[in-house]
Amino acid sequence: VQLVESGGGLVLPGGSLRLSCLASGFTFSNYALNWYRQAPGKERELVAIISHGGSTTNYPDFAKGRFTVSRDNAKNTAYLQMNSLKPDDTAVYYCSAVVLQGSDWSPYRGPGTQVTVSA
Repeated sequence: VQLVESGGGLVLPGGSLRLSCLASGFTFSNYALNWYRQAPGKERELVAIISHGGSTTNYPDFAKGRFTVSRDNAKNTAYLQMNSLKPDDTAVYYCSAVVLQGSDWSPYRGPGTQVTVSA
């Protein structure tokens, strides 16, 4: 199982970024996927959840109206579109999934991609 994020970078306040999460090693379309973030010295925060088929999404209040999660199961890829970015959005962003392997459910996450929002 492998998850690899990309698309992070430095962006001005008010700008946008689109993160991608490429999955391999499991049947991507069978599993929900989460995006979360962690800034230095802060707790990890859930950013978005998307169901296995993509029809259901959920966001915490800070992400509602600004962030949109989507997925393309044919490409084994999930996306996080982030608009109206703020300096407080600066963090490492991760995608994660809990995957059934044999009889065990195991969590996996990617190495993360850095998002920096700064003037």
